[in-house]
Amino acid sequence: MQFLNRLCFVLLWLAAPLAAFAAVNKNDPYLLVLRGAGNIALVVASILVVIVLLRRGHWRSITGMLLVLLWCLPPVLMSAAHVRFELRKHDVLGASAAEARQLGPHFMVGYSSFPEVARLAEQGLIGGVYVTRHNIRGRTVEALRAEIAALQHKRRAAGLPPLVVAADQEGGIVGHLAPPLTKVPALATLTGLAPGDQQARAEEFGRIHGRELADLGVNLNLAPVLDLKPPVRRNRLDFHTLIGQRAIAADPAVVSTIASAYVRGLEESGVGATLKHFPGIGRVRDDTHHFSASLDTPVKELEATDWLPFREVLSHSRSALMVGHVTLTAVDPWSRESFVGSGLTRAW
Repeated sequence: MQFLNRLCFVLLWLAAPLAAFAAVNKNDPYLLVLRGAGNIALVVASILVVIVLLRRGHWRSITGMLLVLLWCLPPVLMSAAHVRFELRKHDVLGASAAEARQLGPHFMVGYSSFPEVARLAEQGLIGGVYVTRHNIRGRTVEALRAEIAALQHKRRAAGLPPLVVAADQEGGIVGHLAPPLTKVPALATLTGLAPGDQQARAEEFGRIHGRELADLGVNLNLAPVLDLKPPVRRNRLDFHTLIGQRAIAADPAVVSTIASAYVRGLEESGVGATLKHFPGIGRVRDDTHHFSASLDTPVKELEATDWLPFREVLSHSRSALMVGHVTLTAVDPWSRESFVGSGLTRAW
């Protein structure tokens, strides 16, 4: 029994910093599970640990008292983080009409609360919304369609431009609204076909995505991927970027042919395409969802290879361009912030 008590004491010491870290960073996207019920669970667990430690007399020793104080931190830190968030939220919602119309169009947000995003939309504080799995999970297509239509109605009533409504339907392993939308194979599956068949099938995939997204009210698809496929899986710790599975091909000409046809099919329904992830992350080893990577390839080499598909598709489409989490050191060797972060740029 004494051994178990000591083991529990050690585990509580190890868990306390993790709980404090989670409390401070509760609004981080990677801690999404802590939102709502998760926040409450963490606070309740911390309070229960403190109560147990006090009841067992651990406050009488220095190490015990330090552990009690550590477990008091999560509720305090979480409350402080929540207060900071609410203050920032108050500042945003209190922005003047001039500020909203100047800055709002630069922001696209995901959402889980319709009333909150509706308020942002009708005040002009955002220019777009992003819909994904949690917006459709447990709901019907009709319900999400009505929700998007309601947001656009509020924009019209406020005299504001329509929202950009984006979704991420690449095909293959990335299809965040499929199901219930049609699950389309990855464009990479078309590389073994003859060039004419590649274009026909890619255009068909684009039409399927475009028709279904347009029917839902989505007007921008975050696809296709134009990064060149790396020759091998470059990083065993890459759990999210997975460009080796998502990229179309290693040959820029094949990527251009298939991507151009896909974009044509997509645009037939009035849905815009997004070319990603410029300046190209096929050569990058790191998982760019977690790390800001560096791309050291000379610009002339990139222009002759990786950038050809971007230039080709942009030349005859109205696509947006997504910037990847990568520092292009050949352009700005002195600053690691030259391409860090991701964003969308309309190409028209």
